[in-house]
Amino acid sequence: MAVNCSLLVILALILMASVVSGDEPSIKPKVKIVKGKKLCDRGWECTWSSYCCNLTITDYFETYQFENLFSKRNSPVAHAVGFWDFHSFILAAAQFEPLGFGTTGDKKMQMKEIAAFLGHVGSKTSCGDGVVTGGPLAWGLCFNKEMSPSQDYCDDYFKLTYPCAPGAQYYGRGALPIFWNYNYGKIGDALKIDLLHHPEYVEQNATIGFQTAIWKWMNPVKKSQPSPHDVFVGNWKPTKNDTLSKRVPGFGTTMNILYGDSICGKGDIDPMNNIISHYLYYIDLMGLSRDEAGTHETLSCAEQIPFNPTYVAPAAVS
Repeated sequence: MAVNCSLLVILALILMASVVSGDEPSIKPKVKIVKGKKLCDRGWECTWSSYCCNLTITDYFETYQFENLFSKRNSPVAHAVGFWDFHSFILAAAQFEPLGFGTTGDKKMQMKEIAAFLGHVGSKTSCGDGVVTGGPLAWGLCFNKEMSPSQDYCDDYFKLTYPCAPGAQYYGRGALPIFWNYNYGKIGDALKIDLLHHPEYVEQNATIGFQTAIWKWMNPVKKSQPSPHDVFVGNWKPTKNDTLSKRVPGFGTTMNILYGDSICGKGDIDPMNNIISHYLYYIDLMGLSRDEAGTHETLSCAEQIPFNPTYVAPAAVS
């Protein structure tokens, strides 16, 4: 009887340690065959998809890693305290995993893509400039919206397709901030959420805030162009014009797509290097070698010609 009691105590201590550490037993996926195709279900993260039978994001990216990457997001001085969390990120990502987000290539490529995507997120939502505590790269997901909008971002050119809703403001919101009525309308249509009439949803719901960001990562600006996802994981093959424009597969070209000539083609400027620094910092925290991040040519867009240069009206001739 004493032996049995001792065993029970040991088992109880192991269980308590597991709870305290936040460890959760891995869930064995349910499996079924539909028309000769193997489908798996992992519960809330991934339901009845062939991708669920392979590695999913939570197989290599866990809560503690998310906490390490965004360690200062809930500090008292942060502007979105209590908003962003790991669960919301995984819920958002699950919608795009069957399309290849975080599930393309081998495990190393999958981890690199999550680091790359979150590198953009961290740099665009950081309040780390001038902050000493934890270093400037630890302050990603400090924001979930533009704090002092300079305008309402309503473009009447799109009044027939995405007319501005009365009282709505289309300032920057989300993990990769979206602006303008036409972007809220287009992305809302894709996600089947009425963001045109309710842009505030993006700053009220963290899953939606991540969904809009992942949609931007997975889709091109124009149909004839690649998405950030495609250029990063190797799905994109540069044309001769791309090669002449110094656009090559890798992290640098993701910046070209997302930010154009506000970042790229201007040499080694600080805003560009800040984004790269976030990516490399996250690579470190995810346990990968910086050698895996690529060469300077693939990391940078300093010399790249933008896919979509900003239009500048010709000067009037007097």
